[in-house]
Amino acid sequence: MSKRNLNTMDLDSISTLQILKKINDEDKKIAYAVEKELENIKDSVEIIVDALKKNGRMFYIGSGTSGKLGVIDASECPPTFGVDDSMIQGIISGGEKAVSGWLEHTEDNEELAVEDIKKRGVKKGDILVGISASGNTPYVKSALEYGNKIGCKTIGIMCSDEGKIKRVSHISICVDVGAEVIMGSTRMKAGTAQKMVLNMLSTTSMIKLGKTYSNLMVSVKPINKKLENRVKEIVQLATGEKLVIVDKILKQCEYNPKIAIIMIKTGMSAEKAKEELSNCNGIVYEVLKSIQ
Repeated sequence: MSKRNLNTMDLDSISTLQILKKINDEDKKIAYAVEKELENIKDSVEIIVDALKKNGRMFYIGSGTSGKLGVIDASECPPTFGVDDSMIQGIISGGEKAVSGWLEHTEDNEELAVEDIKKRGVKKGDILVGISASGNTPYVKSALEYGNKIGCKTIGIMCSDEGKIKRVSHISICVDVGAEVIMGSTRMKAGTAQKMVLNMLSTTSMIKLGKTYSNLMVSVKPINKKLENRVKEIVQLATGEKLVIVDKILKQCEYNPKIAIIMIKTGMSAEKAKEELSNCNGIVYEVLKSIQ
């Protein structure tokens, strides 16, 4: 990752299209590198799901690009999966100013990591996911060490097998993406790899917690017109029912896609559908399976 890429030595002397092709060729390698870490990603998902089922929370923590990616993934979970804002959180060194700007010097501040974790009330039973391209960011390493100390399960995501956070994480996910297109520019291949892993961790965890039905976002919050229409489309796809019926049922259950699907598929009342869904831990598939 920190070595010079022999395939891109001539970047400044070739055409725009040639530059783009070289970047694209390097990006093609990322998914294969992630594939090699599927077992570790699977183990990570399992401890995340276990913690969330017990009312634990997951915290991403990082600096620079890595920190921003954690904040992005965490902030997208509530509108996508209908979870509480506190369930998955992103912590970046430097705080909000570092999200829209850059405060890279904060990555060396080990004490700041502990302060940031304490401010969020991280405690035993929570999951702490440290993200660092090099695997050596002092801020992230300190955070993971403190997380271990207070009884958190810790996961380290890095793009270098020599990263120090590997030694202080219960599980480490090391995606070796090779040399960057521009030496040391880890916002590129390393950043893409990290985003892919975060997508897999959060999405798969939400699926296992019943936040989807088939491949549909049945936990989405209809907080605007666009999402209201999305909910109608989801229920239509799940049930095959006409829009006029879907609209009528959704109004009866306050636009809850899960309840609407169960009502349409079983003929239950909204109250009975809510009860059955609660008995099946919010998993639509389990409700329908139990009735069949």
